[in-house]
Amino acid sequence: MAGRPAAAPQPAPRRSFDCARVLEKARLQLQEEVRQLSSQLLEERKKREMQEALARRLQKRVLLLTKERDGMRAILGSYDSELTPAEYSPQLTRRMREAEDMVQKVHAHSSEMEAQLSQALEELGGQKQRADMLEMELKMLKSQAGPAEQSFLFSREEVSSLRLKVEELEGERSRLEEEKKVLETQLERLTLQGDYDQSRTKVLHLSLNPAGAARQRLHEDRQQLREECERLRELVRALEAGGAVPTDLEAAAGLPSSREVAELKKQVESAELKNQRLKEVFQTKIQEFRKVCYTLTGYQVDITTENQYRLTSMYAERKTDCLIFKAAGPSGTKMQLLETEFSRTATVQELIGLHLLRQASIPAFLGALTLDLFSRQTVA
Repeated sequence: MAGRPAAAPQPAPRRSFDCARVLEKARLQLQEEVRQLSSQLLEERKKREMQEALARRLQKRVLLLTKERDGMRAILGSYDSELTPAEYSPQLTRRMREAEDMVQKVHAHSSEMEAQLSQALEELGGQKQRADMLEMELKMLKSQAGPAEQSFLFSREEVSSLRLKVEELEGERSRLEEEKKVLETQLERLTLQGDYDQSRTKVLHLSLNPAGAARQRLHEDRQQLREECERLRELVRALEAGGAVPTDLEAAAGLPSSREVAELKKQVESAELKNQRLKEVFQTKIQEFRKVCYTLTGYQVDITTENQYRLTSMYAERKTDCLIFKAAGPSGTKMQLLETEFSRTATVQELIGLHLLRQASIPAFLGALTLDLFSRQTVA
């Protein structure tokens, strides 16, 4: 048996991996720039909102000052209309000067507020323009990141296909190594059995060959067995015919006498009766053992097929609610839970995940399931 030559695993192209790393690095850089621009855009928007709020407050303040100025002018005008020129006094003149000074101050303050308002509006326009520029840059970066991510996805698909190919080559190499080991084992076995290469080895035949003597003995033994088979066939034909067995055949076959045959029949009947009683006792004990197990553990155990056991709880809501375990391992020490309709329920899945997958304890799982079913019946 000649093994196939081991196919050398093809090296995966490194260029695709380098391209994938470069694209991944570029994608991370673009994501970092997009994140920074997004944070800057949020900060600029907050500043713009603050400037807008400040502008609204300044506008309200200018409006209030304008109303206050108009009110003071109206008061002074009414006061002047009520008094005659002769009633003017130096005190009134002083108060008028104070009022005019106050009006001038209000005018100056109003001019200052208007200047601040115009400055705030200019800053607000600059912030809006900067925010628009940041949004445009963000859109451009997103549009540039789209093709990069798409090419990265393509390279990732290529990397996945290359990984699959490497795994296939690894599997092929493992299979060829197994075949090589099998061939070496067969070659060693053939060498131990006496096989040799005729082109390299010269065989010497002895005059007193032990193999020839063994073949002669085998031929003689075969001839004796044929003669004995022929005598036994004649004996069978005589027994089937119901006649007397010839003396030479009886002696050759070594048949027992009729008395010995009767005693043997009695022993066989006694043994069969004993076996029947043992079967009945075993059946009774087995039923008793099953009842005791059902009473103590709360589960009825039935053998469905070979190495499969069905467990039904005494607190089950339906007769079809059961668990099926399969014995695995060399001596059946490991048990595997097979999927059933009852095992797919949410409660049982939680218990399986806790006690079987995490704790690896079948008794704990069965005990927890018994408590859950018992609590349901108790609540009901």
